[in-house]
Amino acid sequence: MGTVYAIANQKGGVGKTTTAVNLAACVAEAGYETLVVDVDPQANATLGLGIGKQSSRSVYEVLVGGTPLAEVIRLTEIPRLSIAPAGPDLAAAAVELPRIAGSETRLREALSGIRERFAFTLLDCPPSLGPLTVNALVAADRVIVPVQAEYFALEGLAGLLDTLSLIQKELNPRLTVAGMLLTMHDGRTRLAQEVERDVRRHFPELVFDTVIPRNVRIGEAPSFGKPVIHHDRYCAGADAYFELAREVAARG
Repeated sequence: MGTVYAIANQKGGVGKTTTAVNLAACVAEAGYETLVVDVDPQANATLGLGIGKQSSRSVYEVLVGGTPLAEVIRLTEIPRLSIAPAGPDLAAAAVELPRIAGSETRLREALSGIRERFAFTLLDCPPSLGPLTVNALVAADRVIVPVQAEYFALEGLAGLLDTLSLIQKELNPRLTVAGMLLTMHDGRTRLAQEVERDVRRHFPELVFDTVIPRNVRIGEAPSFGKPVIHHDRYCAGADAYFELAREVAARG
C-alpha cells in the first residue's frame, strides 16, 4: 500500500503547490506510480501539470457527490504521474462539506479504494485550515510543511502544529510530520540565513536538510504546464527537488 503525503501550511505563497508538483515529478522519474490530488480551488497543481481547470470531473465530485476517485484521475504527459484535478467548483466544497455528517473522512474513504495503485500520493492543500485541508490531513499518513525563508516564516506554524495534534488525537492517529521544508531560500541574504537558523533551532528534528532555492526556472515552469525537472532538469531548482525526493524516501 502506498504512502499519502499532505502538503500543508495555512500561509499562502510558501511553495505548497510547487513542492507537490515537483516532488511528485521526481518520484515518478524514479520509477514509482505517483498521484497528485489537487485539493485547492485555485487548481494551480492541475495547471502546473498541463491540465485545464475546466476538466470534465474534479475532486469536487469526489468530496461532495461521492464519485469514486478512480473516475476523476487523469494521466498527465509525464510517465507514471497522474492527477485528480481541481476546478473552480471546489470552492463550494468548503461551504458544503460542514453540512455533511462525517465529511472529514470523505477524502480518506475515496483514497482507500485506489491506494494500492500508487506508491506515493501527494495532496496539495489550500492556504487555510478549513474543511478541505482537514480532509487532506485526515486522509494523509504524513504531512510536509513548506516554510518560506522570509520574516513571517514562523507565523502560524504553532497554530498548524496545534491543528495537526488535534487531528492526530481525534481523527487520524497515524498522521506524522514528515518534515518542514525551507523554500524560496536566497542564501546570499542575511534574512534567509537568519530564518533558516531560527526554524532549525525551533524544530531541530523536523526540518529537512534539503533547502529549495529561489530559482527562475522553478517560477517559469508552471507557465509551460510542466514540473521544473521537465522544464530545465539541470537547474538548481531541479537539483533541489531531486534531493528532496531522496530525503523523503529515506525518512520513509
